[in-house]
Amino acid sequence: MDRELAMEIVRVTEVAALASSRWMGRGKKNEADQAATSAMRAMFDSVNMDGTVVIGEGEMDEAPMLYIGEKVGSGQGPEVDVAVDPLEGTNIVAKGLNNALAVVAISDKGNLLHAPDMYMEKIAVGPRAAGLIHIDDPVPRTLEIVARANRKRIQDCTVMILERERHMEIIEAVRRTGARVRYSVTEMWVQPLPPALRIQV
Repeated sequence: MDRELAMEIVRVTEVAALASSRWMGRGKKNEADQAATSAMRAMFDSVNMDGTVVIGEGEMDEAPMLYIGEKVGSGQGPEVDVAVDPLEGTNIVAKGLNNALAVVAISDKGNLLHAPDMYMEKIAVGPRAAGLIHIDDPVPRTLEIVARANRKRIQDCTVMILERERHMEIIEAVRRTGARVRYSVTEMWVQPLPPALRIQV
């Protein structure tokens, strides 16, 4: 990738991050997302490239800008595919927490997969329980396996779960076992943390 283009893309993420930061701690995640998106789109217009968004917002989040198929850049320069998330961690910004990101990835045209917009189920455990669990197992069985592998009681386990309405059934199932729940507010962290379920002991 051209060095000058790479530096311009850094500027695109920078303006998105700065724009959203004005909403930090104000409890308004949609406004933070809108600020990041508007700033990112405006800065893209100054970048010398002929870009097409192949991974973006709009399908699941009903976001107004940077939708899949949208053209970005000046229209001059290399043809590239673009993946964007102007603000990954809207809840993080709204709650005044750390580790939100402005994300852009570019590649030569045709080299980024346009996958369907979907949610994925994910689960992770520590090394002692690795290979012993299965994502299709019910929550009580999973916790029993993890607790036994770590020579602990289920009540000594803490399950980290992404704070989303769609996970309430999992959260209630965990609490019924006696294990604790610790919410995470985003899918992206500095430390590896899967978005659905992580069990600690």
